[in-house]
Amino acid sequence: MSEVTVRFVGGPAHDLVRALPADPAGTPPLRWVLRHPDAPPAPGGGGPDHLYQRDRPAADGVWTMSFVHTYPIGVGQ
Repeated sequence: MSEVTVRFVGGPAHDLVRALPADPAGTPPLRWVLRHPDAPPAPGGGGPDHLYQRDRPAADGVWTMSFVHTYPIGVGQ
């Protein structure tokens, strides 16, 4: 499976850049749930989940994923 570079826009992961799985056309997933973008999970394994959705490729070829919603602990699972 190939990967594509995405930049998260808005929300707690704003400006975070990561490689995500790409489909055969080279596009990232339509939606992506991100947990704890810059920190390890809290003891007990709980923390909020952050939903992002695919936006568009930038001029440099990096896709953007826009913030949609934060789910409270355990709701996004």
